[in-house]
Amino acid sequence: MSLAGAPLGARFRITGVRAQNSSSHRLMEMGLIEGSEVKVLRRAPLGDPMHLRLGDYELSLRASEAALIDVDAV
Repeated sequence: MSLAGAPLGARFRITGVRAQNSSSHRLMEMGLIEGSEVKVLRRAPLGDPMHLRLGDYELSLRASEAALIDVDAV
């Protein structure tokens, strides 16, 4: 499943980042790497962007970026 389709309040473990371009490097620099745990906190009213907790900090991602991240439920 991709992170873009993840339900609110659920915790997930990242299993991979599919893109192989500069955006994937930026995502990995933010800590979105294989093995990290992420929790979906909320979404904007129209579903984009989504707000996440990753470790000790929070970040927002566009749905197009979240669709590049594969996750499994914890």
